[in-house]
Amino acid sequence: MATVKEIPAEADFAPAISSLPPSTLLIIYFHAPWAAPCKQMSTVLSTLANTYPSDAPLAFLSINAEELPDVSEQYEVTAVPYIVLQKDGQTLETVSGSDAAKVRAAVERHAGASTGDSSKLGLPPAQAVTKPAQQSAGLESSNGSTGSAKNLASYAPSASNPKTALEYPSGTQASKEELFERLGNLVKAAPVMLFMKGTPSAPQCGFSRQTVSILREKGIRYGFFNILADDEVRQGLKEFADWPTFPQLWVGGELVGGLDIVSPSYR
Repeated sequence: MATVKEIPAEADFAPAISSLPPSTLLIIYFHAPWAAPCKQMSTVLSTLANTYPSDAPLAFLSINAEELPDVSEQYEVTAVPYIVLQKDGQTLETVSGSDAAKVRAAVERHAGASTGDSSKLGLPPAQAVTKPAQQSAGLESSNGSTGSAKNLASYAPSASNPKTALEYPSGTQASKEELFERLGNLVKAAPVMLFMKGTPSAPQCGFSRQTVSILREKGIRYGFFNILADDEVRQGLKEFADWPTFPQLWVGGELVGGLDIVSPSYR
């Protein structure tokens, strides 16, 4: 039976592809371990792969989108789960989201129906992922209709990336109430706040890099917080915002969303 192969590092991606026959159909699965829809999709793909024989001309590759940011950026991944079907170096089709039936149909469309008993797949129902309503405040360029960006000039990160907010005393374990009070202040530290991995001059994941690029192109002035430097904020903000992904963009103390909301391709 075929299996889903995890690619542990970016250096392993190219060799994994080059070792396969050119005519192999690649099912490249981008995921994030904390996302519930990805947990479902991992089960779906593993079960689907097992319905094909090990010598079938296809290969399932699994990639942690955040840990392999260069590969994610190469395939323009802005949300997970995200699946790319590729053959002979060409992208045949992409599937975004956790619709199991849609993924199965895409694989069978390009690989043919499996020889196994597909009725035993037991695909779980697709999970609905609700996103906060998109807010337009601060998301237009300085010459756009909102005119809000011109009022945020003092919040642009400088070349040296000064910290937007004071650090919490080291070695201090805050209660949940104290942490949420701190987070409530952090999200309002600037009219537009970006919680990201790394800093604007040195993003540490592809999603953060793309978000910074969009804000720069739009002329948006913003404050930022490097969540990699403070795990308490990193973990607490997921619950505080009820939004498990990063980066997170906040405007006026309200969550706008992540890259999938900010990116023009999702509007």
